[in-house]
Amino acid sequence: MGKVSIEAQAGERERAGMGKQPVRMKAVVYALSPFQQKVMPGLWKDLVGKINHKVSENWLSATLLLTPVIGTYTYVQQYQKEEKLAHRY
Repeated sequence: MGKVSIEAQAGERERAGMGKQPVRMKAVVYALSPFQQKVMPGLWKDLVGKINHKVSENWLSATLLLTPVIGTYTYVQQYQKEEKLAHRY
């Protein structure tokens, strides 16, 4: 009788196809306690100091990025203003 059950199990595996055997998986659920209010306390700690450090560390890159953008924006605004004034007469 034990031999029949082993053969029946083998037949079920073959019918399921290779790699299609059901596998039990455990789910992990993360939740915050309703009493836990400080989710990321270190993010806001010394925010001014962090911003100052980033600016002082990357001032050259920020200048090289922002100068052409601001210059182009200013040029376009001035050009549009002059174009409006030119069509007045």
